[in-house]
Amino acid sequence: MKKAKILVVGSFMMDLIASAPRVPNLGETVIGTSFQTAPGGKGANQALQCARLGADVTMVGCVGADAFGQEMCQALKDAGVDVSHVRISEKSFSGVGHIQLEVKETGVQNRILVVPGSNYDLMPEDLEWLKEKIREYDLLMLQLELRMDTITTAARIAHEAGVPVMLNPAPAAALSDELLSCLTYVSPNEHEAALLSGLSLKADEHGVDQKDLAAVVQNLCSRGIKKLMITLGSNGAVLCDERDWIQIPCVHMTEVKDPTAAGDSFVGAFCTGIAGGLSEKEALQMAAYTAAITVSGMGAMPSLPTLDRVCELMKERGAQELAEKVMN
Repeated sequence: MKKAKILVVGSFMMDLIASAPRVPNLGETVIGTSFQTAPGGKGANQALQCARLGADVTMVGCVGADAFGQEMCQALKDAGVDVSHVRISEKSFSGVGHIQLEVKETGVQNRILVVPGSNYDLMPEDLEWLKEKIREYDLLMLQLELRMDTITTAARIAHEAGVPVMLNPAPAAALSDELLSCLTYVSPNEHEAALLSGLSLKADEHGVDQKDLAAVVQNLCSRGIKKLMITLGSNGAVLCDERDWIQIPCVHMTEVKDPTAAGDSFVGAFCTGIAGGLSEKEALQMAAYTAAITVSGMGAMPSLPTLDRVCELMKERGAQELAEKVMN
């Protein structure tokens, strides 16, 4: 797999993580069992994951002039990410993600409240330099924790230059026809796919309802999405267009501690694989192994694995050929 050169235009969020046996009901107080902070944000998480998997990554975003902003930028620097295009806002605080983890014997569920703060201070005009530099990158990654006009501007610049664009539409929001026309890949999870399509997507212990899934895929692809990748949690993931369909199973781990950054890990790994020359199926498989390791750790950035750890798990699970292709 070649060394991919990836540009991420996205968010920084400091995650404030509280765990408890159950989340409180309206007006109720529940005693928690643990608390920690961890650098995060969908954009920063995806940038860090790509870097840990060997990609050459540039991050574009905006943090506040505060301790959280310094810590989040340093975390990316330590992973080798270029943060020279990260703005520091003097008028807003760094973005914060308030995460509640409900920890039960049957598994862990999360609820996340995001306060964007300085992320919304990244303006379309801050991306003017991309018009000259975008062709240096193999792929552009976007999410929806920034201003929509900034996101659309980045997508348009890349599309006009022939650079593939991945949008992770989270948190779910209405997508304009202009934005959709600039995208190569769109990667919602099952909940976001249902919201974007306006259709139900039922799932249980036996898997995802295939009729529901087919209807959601048809609806979203009819809107001009070229490649749709839906992550389905414990039911794996599907990548499709109007003709072809690839579905892979989930890679299960013995213990799930925190699913917070699983989607970011999956998307980052898929993009690293695709930009590095893997086939779409191979990139999906690599992403599944990567996300499996992520959910077995606590915190967003701290749980994102290195390429060596991902290949080690591949070999443990009998995917020796894939591991060798990823490492070479």
